[in-house]
Amino acid sequence: MNALYRRLVPAQADVLDLMASHDSHLQGCSPRSLHVLGLNAQELDANRTATARLVQDLNQSETLPFNDANLDAVVCTASVEYLIQPRDRFTEVLRVLRPGGVFILTFSNRWFPTKAIQVWGELHEFERAGMVTQWLQQAGFDSLHTLSSRGWPRPEDDPHHGGTALSDPVYAVWGFKPSDNEA
Repeated sequence: MNALYRRLVPAQADVLDLMASHDSHLQGCSPRSLHVLGLNAQELDANRTATARLVQDLNQSETLPFNDANLDAVVCTASVEYLIQPRDRFTEVLRVLRPGGVFILTFSNRWFPTKAIQVWGELHEFERAGMVTQWLQQAGFDSLHTLSSRGWPRPEDDPHHGGTALSDPVYAVWGFKPSDNEA
């Protein structure tokens, strides 16, 4: 994830981490500002890279507290499967991104079945990337991309190191807000 974020998040960008926690996975990035939005104030307070912290449940309050075209990048790490109305939230992300801004979603096959939307559990892990891509397209994003990274050895400092030899697969889907001259 870090390598992908470093590649796609511009230097000195204004960034929003949706459904954030104690780590924004942006090591090596140099944002001008990092807004973290999530459910748990204590976890957000522990995020040392954040410049602003916002407690909000996107399933209860869909409007993001930003002006139109205010951010350069939005990331959502390991949480898209918990959005009840993802297309609507993606449309809201499109609103707050500047033209050419990027929305990057990353996820794995490790998730909480009791918290995820029903369709997430009904799909094969490769189909989930297709579904997220479709949601981005329906929200109005273009230049859509996907990434699947799997088969990497599990690091020794991983708490699951003794249980499985390979790290969890990571999937990423990203798209860009059309530039004003493309609209």
